[in-house]
Amino acid sequence: MNIYFVETEESEHRLFAVNFKQHEVHFVSDLSEVGVNAEVLSISFGSVLRSSFLDQHPSLKLVTTRSSGYDHIDLAECQQRGISVCFVPSYGDHTVAEHTFALILALSRRTREAREKCKRGSFSYRGTRGFDLKGKTLGVIGAGKIGLHVIRLAEAFEMEVLAYDICQQSQLQDVFGFRYVPLDELQRRSDIISLHAPLTPATYHLLNREAFCNCRHGVLIINTARGHLIDTDALIEALDDGTVAGAGLDVIEEERVMTYRWSTVVTEGIIDRMYSSSSGEEAPIQRPERIAELQLLMHNADLIARPNVVFTPHIAFNSVESVARINQITIDNICAFLAGKPINVAGKAAAPQHANHHV
Repeated sequence: MNIYFVETEESEHRLFAVNFKQHEVHFVSDLSEVGVNAEVLSISFGSVLRSSFLDQHPSLKLVTTRSSGYDHIDLAECQQRGISVCFVPSYGDHTVAEHTFALILALSRRTREAREKCKRGSFSYRGTRGFDLKGKTLGVIGAGKIGLHVIRLAEAFEMEVLAYDICQQSQLQDVFGFRYVPLDELQRRSDIISLHAPLTPATYHLLNREAFCNCRHGVLIINTARGHLIDTDALIEALDDGTVAGAGLDVIEEERVMTYRWSTVVTEGIIDRMYSSSSGEEAPIQRPERIAELQLLMHNADLIARPNVVFTPHIAFNSVESVARINQITIDNICAFLAGKPINVAGKAAAPQHANHHV
């Protein structure tokens, strides 16, 4: 089998190579480098798999993503072509929950602002007064595996917890000490709202202008799930008018664009225009997607530059223990498929997709 691993670290290459030494194993940096002979493909959340890629790789039999979310894969198209899709259902629920509270604490104690004051030579506590978490209300949207770990940590901080979930398990309320409420009530009553829901058509822009208008003034927003759960424009407006006092974001909309340099996007746009002008034609927008990317860069840059926004580049999952589990389950997924007994197959069970995920 020709097995391709995309976006792996050099330290992981030996692990995968040893486990599949009887096969042709290739390590590439992105999808554009995947050979047409690929039969098994291992990707991360940064690789978006659509029909155009599948058209170019007719030998593909298995796609296994090193993540528990698989919204970056056109699942229906893969199923239609007989390509199995596997995922990692659980790898570090407490890992992401811990990072969630790292973001909450960074905002509640205004650590970014304090650090900036120190960098400017001001060693003073003035202007950076935070607040206690004890007694505050935390609203958890998505009380699945990660959400429940967040709830357990909130209990240790003596916070009141409200939860919204489409699949309620009433017995968990007594065990974990929270209460299920409708989404609008959670928005109105929460001092902090933390997102732990998967990205689906129903959850796309779950926090939009209407939702922010319904929130308690001065709410903190935390997102370690999926960037598209929040309407970025609406969040910026809510930050501007004080509706949202701060945001802790490990994910943002179209975060792949953040890997581009401003100069690359702008320069390619200039080259496109020069090319069209030199041909004697009226200068149309040659690549409108580049304009959209530039706009996204500007919006995202504006968002994460704010002193009351704490941004981390999609690292909530990234602990030594968590990554080790992801890699081992990926190996298990490929081995099981090669043995004719695939496991962790996307779309076959509702539970894993409902389970809150980060990557």
